[in-house]
Amino acid sequence: MKTLFQKIIDREIPAKLAHEDDLCIAIHDIAPQAPVHVLIIPKKLIARIGEAITADQATLGHLLLTAAALAKKLGVSESGYRLVINNGRDGGESVPHLHVHLLGQRPLAWPPG
Repeated sequence: MKTLFQKIIDREIPAKLAHEDDLCIAIHDIAPQAPVHVLIIPKKLIARIGEAITADQATLGHLLLTAAALAKKLGVSESGYRLVINNGRDGGESVPHLHVHLLGQRPLAWPPG
């Protein structure tokens, strides 16, 4: 079965796009935890960061560089932002498809909840 994100990538489910290129798609979160909350998702299915392999290195780096570019585009690079990758049940993973959360435009406490 396809993951929710694969269905979005394949345009089977609509989403508000923030970015798309050959390696990834970025969408606005439907339940945002900050005024800016975007998910950067690789088009290649990598279930979670703990299952990434050496061959995924370029894709993983691309996700982080895309997040930084989006932070500039969305106006949060100067004030600051947080990048989050959840891994596994205790890590808060809800979709078994690696994705990077970009959160910004509000103060973010530490440690996270």
